[in-house]
Amino acid sequence: MPEIKWRNSQTLIQPMKRKIQITEDGSHTLYLPEMDEHFHSTHGAIQESMHVFIENGLKKSTKDELVIFEVGFGTGLNAILTLYHKGDRKIKYYSIEKYPITETEFKQLNYTEQISTVLNDYFQKMHTSPWNQLVEISGGFQLYKIEGDLKNTSLENLPKFDLVYYDAFAPGKQPEMWDEPILKKVAQQTSQGGLFTSYTAKGDVRRALIKNGFNMKKVPGPPGKKEILFGEKVE
Repeated sequence: MPEIKWRNSQTLIQPMKRKIQITEDGSHTLYLPEMDEHFHSTHGAIQESMHVFIENGLKKSTKDELVIFEVGFGTGLNAILTLYHKGDRKIKYYSIEKYPITETEFKQLNYTEQISTVLNDYFQKMHTSPWNQLVEISGGFQLYKIEGDLKNTSLENLPKFDLVYYDAFAPGKQPEMWDEPILKKVAQQTSQGGLFTSYTAKGDVRRALIKNGFNMKKVPGPPGKKEILFGEKVE
């Protein structure tokens, strides 16, 4: 696997203060007071991730071997759900994160208690595996975590994406992550027929993705959200 090339030298990233909270389905999320933002829906963290990224992402792909790119590794919830629901498929899972959570934080998260305790060791391995290196988490599931800022990170040395989980903080909280230049960068690295799913239904995001080769549509969202975006790369 080629080394990831950074466009600019990376400076020390200072961690934000985060608080663990219980959502309505009993699963945890993290809350950032300084941004007034949650990592997952307060209506249900697992419920939201299942609906947006598994039902409207993983399960809509017909490929036996998948390259997945996730924007925002965060708590690792989307990754562990993908591992749990992948079936016999082989997956290479790439994810970028600017502010990795700490060992103290991920050890308190209750996702494996809620999903299946057989996932405990896999979840721990996801969080403790080295950054910027492809690691086998289990048979048929490899993880490559990129520690950095998507705005300053080239994706050109990664394999083409078959499925994109776009899970950055909300456009109202982190608007630069939803601007066309960022979406164009992701679109250019997505293979024809590749899928894109995100919890937002923002019109500017949909139009930017259409401009960059996706056939986008709004589909019903999880509890607490009327609609989300789903699309396929057609050109």
